[in-house]
Amino acid sequence: MATEPLGLAEAGQPAPPAVMVIFGASGDLTKRKLIPALFNLATEGLFADNFAVVGLARSEMSHEQFRQKLTDDMKKYAAHAVDSELWAKFVRRLYYLSADLTEPSSYERLRDLLAEVDQNHGTGGNYFYYLATAPTFFAPVTEQLANAGLTAQDDDRWRRVIVEKPFGSDLETARQLNRDIRNVLDEQQIYRIDHYLGKETVQNILVFRFANSIFEPIWNRRYIDHIQITVSESVGVEQRGGYYEHSGALRDMIPNHIFQLISLTAMEPPISFEADAVRDEQAKVLRAIQPMQPEDVLTRSVRGQYGDGKVDGETLSAYRDEAHVEPDSSTETFVALKLFVDNWRWAHVPFYVRTGKRLPKRATEIVIQFLRAPFILFRQTGVEKLGRNRLVLRLQPNEGISLSFGAKIPGPVVRLGEVNMDFQYTDYFGTKPSTGYERLLYDCMLGDATLFQRADMVEAGWEVVEPILDVWKALPPRHFPNYAADSWGPKEADELIQADGHEWTKSGPDTTNGC
Repeated sequence: MATEPLGLAEAGQPAPPAVMVIFGASGDLTKRKLIPALFNLATEGLFADNFAVVGLARSEMSHEQFRQKLTDDMKKYAAHAVDSELWAKFVRRLYYLSADLTEPSSYERLRDLLAEVDQNHGTGGNYFYYLATAPTFFAPVTEQLANAGLTAQDDDRWRRVIVEKPFGSDLETARQLNRDIRNVLDEQQIYRIDHYLGKETVQNILVFRFANSIFEPIWNRRYIDHIQITVSESVGVEQRGGYYEHSGALRDMIPNHIFQLISLTAMEPPISFEADAVRDEQAKVLRAIQPMQPEDVLTRSVRGQYGDGKVDGETLSAYRDEAHVEPDSSTETFVALKLFVDNWRWAHVPFYVRTGKRLPKRATEIVIQFLRAPFILFRQTGVEKLGRNRLVLRLQPNEGISLSFGAKIPGPVVRLGEVNMDFQYTDYFGTKPSTGYERLLYDCMLGDATLFQRADMVEAGWEVVEPILDVWKALPPRHFPNYAADSWGPKEADELIQADGHEWTKSGPDTTNGC
């Protein structure tokens, strides 16, 4: 079969010839994120002509049925109008294999299909496997791939495995999963994915900090009072109640998404943008986060579970009324923590983090709250107090950066007002269709692991979370549900930060309150 060029890259290095193998190809992740992301890369011309996709799942389908299914799915989930000519070229590179992931014979048939795809598309034996499966399959699938000779690489071909979260459910299971996978793969072949790192603003944290000399000198305890990180979701658990019952907000969000944001915000300058140079500095931050003592868990952590509520006349169900959730469930859907990074740069600077379901807004942001300037100069003026400068990095839904500062209000009397300078990516750089996975898949094909977690980073995150899990297991919550749907969580979360004289900054494009 002759290959057809997918497009012409205007900028950037096209990915090398490769086959992407998706385990769990009949699931939501494939149709909503992975295939749209791959097609966006094709639209940008960032694929070599020699590229193909093989999907595996239990469902019985032919190649043509799989292609037609994804064609229909793209009409629903593509973020922009699909170029029919380009899609026609793209869809011919899609293949499907019905497989039982526990059966060695499935991997023998996969090996045969990959050989056929290599011949049809000149993909050169370069494969990367995306494990969009239940976590229980991560280690067995990797082992089966190795047994079938599908992870062996040499100078002429590479093999890589992308592992979705959750990577373990506690410290011991994370360590065991690392051991199991590294028994058959080199660390350089393992790509532990966190889709948050595909967001432009997350990637821009390093550029913002280290390419702008006005910020890096003040990015420390001498000038920063505290840092807030909010990851809020307006939806409930939807159809994921079964998964959430075993996970909860702490496991689901803290050791991966939120710790990635903390590490990028707090890290020292790496010596280069080479993958391990960046990840070395991130790992240092994670190891420097103080694990809580049992008594600290009682005063520096808050958990919550949403009850019912109403929004615009619509009744929102309580967590315990969601599908696949126990009627007396003690699983948390909200977490707030007060953390400290115990190093020279951040000594005594609190990091307040919160995340939850059924909150008023979908928003992810990092708030850098600077110390107040001395008031001495303003004692004989009408100014009652000075505000704090605040830098807000917004990751979603409206990616951008805001900076607030004080300015004199016009008039004969010295009065101060707060000014908010707001930058949004779409205003300056326009928009490009994105699922958040494009950069991560592209980097994996290039062999750049900068935005993927390393084994020591995963384990360092779980070491911080483990004491909290232990105390919460020993002391079940007494008052669940303890916050209404469409509220900002339990009152204890407000008390956590108010005890230090602060307030949670209002999430969203307008971030002018807080202290």
